[in-house]
Amino acid sequence: MSSKLILTFFLGAAALTLSACSTDNTPTDTQVIDGGSVYDGRITEVLDADGALAVGNPNLPDGWTGPAALADKHTIYFGYDSDQIQDQYISVMQENAKYLRANPDARLVVEGHTDERGTPEYNIALGERRARSVARYMQNLGVDVAQISIVSYGEEKPVEPGHDEAAWSKNRRAVLNY
Repeated sequence: MSSKLILTFFLGAAALTLSACSTDNTPTDTQVIDGGSVYDGRITEVLDADGALAVGNPNLPDGWTGPAALADKHTIYFGYDSDQIQDQYISVMQENAKYLRANPDARLVVEGHTDERGTPEYNIALGERRARSVARYMQNLGVDVAQISIVSYGEEKPVEPGHDEAAWSKNRRAVLNY
């Protein structure tokens, strides 16, 4: 009787192993952009000139994980104490919206940022208003609300450390991250 139990155990274990091995978790909608495999707009692997695997895409800006075509079109700048999107950034938002509509599984995080002026609480609120403004505009362009989330960093992540208008104008922004 115990040999039948052992045989049943081994057959069951073999069946589970075979069924686990047959599962293919490879994404089916992988695209190749700039020599790298891309899934949901994120670079998953890139071979450098020597054929070695590189992490990220060395041809894209630091921290950028979105589609290569949008690498230089993912920041919207704002005027002082404003959450109004300026006309010059409409094309940036239209191109990102086009990508998101064509890739319904892609997800976008809109990061709101401010310059250092104002209280931390005020700047968090202003960063959130900027991110919401961009998110609403993207939704008006036909992007599904489920594809967009927002976060406000206020003054906590400046791209320019200076304390003058040139630095402040670069820190008043919303960043589109995939």
